[in-house]
Amino acid sequence: MSTTTTARRLQTTFVSVSDMVQLIQRKGLSACLTGIADRIEREFRRWESFDKSARVACHSQDGVIELMPIADDQQFSFKYVNGHPKNTRFGLPTVMAFGVLADVPTGAPLFLSELTLTTAIRTAATSALAARVLARPNSRRMALIGNGAQAEFQALAFRDIVGVRELRLFDVDPAATAKLVANLQGQGLTLTVCASTAEAVKGVDIITTVTADKTNATIITPDMIEPGMHVNGVGGDCPGKTELHRGVLEMGSVFCEFEPQSRIEGDMQQMPADFPVTEFWRVLTGQASGRVSDAQVTVFDSVGFALEDFAALAFMKDAAEELGIGQPIELVPNNENPKDLFGLLKTRPAHLALAA
Repeated sequence: MSTTTTARRLQTTFVSVSDMVQLIQRKGLSACLTGIADRIEREFRRWESFDKSARVACHSQDGVIELMPIADDQQFSFKYVNGHPKNTRFGLPTVMAFGVLADVPTGAPLFLSELTLTTAIRTAATSALAARVLARPNSRRMALIGNGAQAEFQALAFRDIVGVRELRLFDVDPAATAKLVANLQGQGLTLTVCASTAEAVKGVDIITTVTADKTNATIITPDMIEPGMHVNGVGGDCPGKTELHRGVLEMGSVFCEFEPQSRIEGDMQQMPADFPVTEFWRVLTGQASGRVSDAQVTVFDSVGFALEDFAALAFMKDAAEELGIGQPIELVPNNENPKDLFGLLKTRPAHLALAA
């Protein structure tokens, strides 16, 4: 008795940069920021459903290339991403990324997408989600230190998700700040350009640092911290790259995404192994306390974690299907007999058959 298997034709939806621009424009950036923040919160609340690991990183003199995998019992995702601070000298982005969402039961790649724009959105969404939970209620003033490619997304996420209305801006490159001011005109934010980090952070509710230099920097020092501040450290995200003086971490309660990764890559890399930190998912699920008083200093030591990309890819896949955006591509073979991979090489290419 013989059995036959009917091969399934598999197509992967590909969303290019131009497709993603169209998707964000049609969906609305605000809707993408808030939608991805909601999706991240939902996935973090089921943290224990995921097979998690720290990202795999290949470091070089000028930057880092990373792979970020994660999966639950139904879907797997990974992101390829780099971080090369000198790239702007060559007309290239500091960060470039793409990602895949795949079906766990079959391993079939379902969705292949640009993630450079999406990473900017998910990073800002994560920052604002953490601040909504950890910062003082009614926080309206934020210092934004580092006004490069990520800054606009952070500003708008904090406006839409936290309610920030006033931004105090500083960057060592005045052109970056001028760019940011121009892009945020008419966005309902009061903008103040400052001459130093110390001037920018004075009297604010939230400090967000999002710098790119791959150095052990001390951009925020203990003397800049006032009671009740929430510090959102985004730029310190790999070994040898920090933004916060260790004294800042010692002043308050420190929260992170995935502790095994954050201790290696975050600002907490400066601290001993027993330095107390709390994974953010525990606050969301009520297993740990977040802010407990108005005077408490809170620090979100964010390095970016694969679960955020999983959530962002899932959101963008749903949005692409809703809007009919993306192109079907043949990323894996679709031969009649899946066991006969060699047989593909005996098939006449379609363009030659048409020419004949």
